[in-house]
Amino acid sequence: MWFAIACLVVISSLILAAHRMGGDRRDCPTCPEMVPISGGAFRMGDETSRANPEERPVHLVEVPGFAMSKYEVTFAEWDACVAAGACSDEIFDQEWGRGRRPVVNVGWDEAQTYVQWLSKITHRIYRLPSEAQWEYAARAGAQTRYSWGDDMLPGRAVCYSECGEEADKSAVVGSTAPNAFGLHDLHGNVWEWVEDCWNDTYDSAPADESARNDGDCERRVVRGGGWLNYASELRSAVRMAQPTSIHFSSLGFRVVRID
Repeated sequence: MWFAIACLVVISSLILAAHRMGGDRRDCPTCPEMVPISGGAFRMGDETSRANPEERPVHLVEVPGFAMSKYEVTFAEWDACVAAGACSDEIFDQEWGRGRRPVVNVGWDEAQTYVQWLSKITHRIYRLPSEAQWEYAARAGAQTRYSWGDDMLPGRAVCYSECGEEADKSAVVGSTAPNAFGLHDLHGNVWEWVEDCWNDTYDSAPADESARNDGDCERRVVRGGGWLNYASELRSAVRMAQPTSIHFSSLGFRVVRID
C-alpha cells in the first residue's frame, strides 16, 4: 500500500513538473503562446566575410533559461490589449487583415506598453527579449547563417527575394517551419524589436543575457529581417538600429517571460 501511495506521489509530481515546463503555455486566453527554452552558452555575432561591422566582435554569452513567444505577437493579441484600454487602437494593418497576422507599424514604446499590460494582467514578468536572448533563440543551437544551415531553403522564411515565393506582405504567423526550439518566423516575416539600446559594435557587450542600456537609447535594436528583405538580411546575426517611434509595415515584435 505504501509503495502504491509513493508511486502516486511521484506520478503527481511529474505531472505538475510537466505542466510547469510547458503544459498550458498561455497565461490567459488571449496571451501569446510561450515556449520554454533551456539555458546555455553560444557565440554571439559573426566575424566571417559575410558579416557586417556591427556584428563584431564575436563573444561568448551565457543565457539562463526563459520562455519566448512561439510566434510574433499577432493583431489578435494586440487587439485584446486595445479592448482592455491599455494599447493604441491606431495601429494600421495595411488592410491585409488582422487576426493571426503579426502586428506591424508598432514602435518600441508601443511594444513596451503591451508587455507592461501583459505583466499586469498575468502577474508575471514579460518584456521584450534582449539581443542575446533573441539571437540565442534564433540560432537554436546552430552557429550557421540560419538556424537550419548556411543556405536559404524554399519555404523556411517569408522574404522579398531568395526565400522561394516572393512576398508582397506579411504572412500569418507560423506559415513556415519552426526551428529546433519550436519557435517560428525568427528569420523573416517582420523585423522584431528587442530591449537593447543601439551600439555600433559588441565592444563591452555583456557576457550574459542582459540588455544593453548604454549607447544610443533614442534608437533600439531590431532583429530577424522582414518580408521586404532579401534572404541575406535574415541571418541570425543581422542587427539594425531604428528610432523608437518609427512605424513600418515589416516591423513588429515578440515577447519573453522570465520564469
